[in-house]
Amino acid sequence: MARAGLGNHWKCLFANDFDFKKSVIYKANWGDEVLVTEDVRKIEASQLPGKPNLIWASFPCQDLSLAGMGAGLRGDRSGTFWPFWRLVKSLHLESRNPDIVVLENVCGTLTSHAGKDFTAIAEALTESEYRVGAVVIDAVAFLPQSRPRLFIIAVAAGRDIPEDLFAMAPSAYWHTPALRKAYERLEGKARRQWIWWDMPVPPTRTLQLQDLLEENPSTVDWHTPEETMRLLSMMSPINREKVDAARRTRQTLAGTVYRRTRVDEVGKKVQRAEVRFDGIAGCLRTPAGGSSRQVIFIVSNAKVRSRLISSRETARLMGLPDEYKLPDNYNEAYHLTGDGVVVPVISYLARHLLEPVLTAQTSDEHHSVPTEPATAETR
Repeated sequence: MARAGLGNHWKCLFANDFDFKKSVIYKANWGDEVLVTEDVRKIEASQLPGKPNLIWASFPCQDLSLAGMGAGLRGDRSGTFWPFWRLVKSLHLESRNPDIVVLENVCGTLTSHAGKDFTAIAEALTESEYRVGAVVIDAVAFLPQSRPRLFIIAVAAGRDIPEDLFAMAPSAYWHTPALRKAYERLEGKARRQWIWWDMPVPPTRTLQLQDLLEENPSTVDWHTPEETMRLLSMMSPINREKVDAARRTRQTLAGTVYRRTRVDEVGKKVQRAEVRFDGIAGCLRTPAGGSSRQVIFIVSNAKVRSRLISSRETARLMGLPDEYKLPDNYNEAYHLTGDGVVVPVISYLARHLLEPVLTAQTSDEHHSVPTEPATAETR
């Protein structure tokens, strides 16, 4: 999906994933010329051709997310950052280091191990002579899905950066309180090489959840009335009132439901169905490790229907076009999309930050960033 977001005017030199099933779909959409299906720990710099402008890394989030066990960068999955960075350093020794490195992950990266994991990443980047900064972008600015993600963008220290791409202080839009706190924990070179990236604020989104729903989905069936009633019975009074309010409008409204484990009034853990009718889907998750699949809830003329979100609908919520090939298996398709990056988010980042950095010429019109701002990007 990062490749889709960058667009056809970018040329992909090398791609890697350890997941065989994901690799099959990658090849079905992009061909098999550049993809190596292998654990990144086993990849060598000699397999990476040329000198890339950008290296993009979306390393596994499980050990950094709130749902994980807190292993952080020491975990078996999120810890793959370190073998990835070994490859980048190997390219550096061969004078083939990328101009930009982008790291994408969940916002839990900022607070994992009391912020030490984020600090370790920033220190690794700056020790390899990169200017480092980060932004938090929520996909809801582009598509009706609540999906905030952290993007660490690093630019080789030798490149000048157009002055309209950085600010002298954080912005409320791109730099969340958690990101600002993570910056405050930085010391030494990591702090001196920091940059507050700046981009235009995206235009107001008009697309709503209902606009992306399929009329007749082929990968899921509508629930029986009994199944829908069971979902209603799992709702707290507050959530049940949301459904009743939707009924009273006598309009057709689309919402989404997630099943959550909550503690009730007597301290007992119970499964609840939580609904929203704000035109936005909840964050897509992979249907593994106990995460529930998102349910579409339709209220029309006081009638209520429900079903699982379809494979194509999950792809649309990630910004993938309908011609993008998906796995035939429902769970595999859901896993693929729920584990991805949002296409228009990548396009926006590329257009307003990555490409201007790469096309900037060293001249008096552009300026090196002052000593206490910096950059980070990957591909």
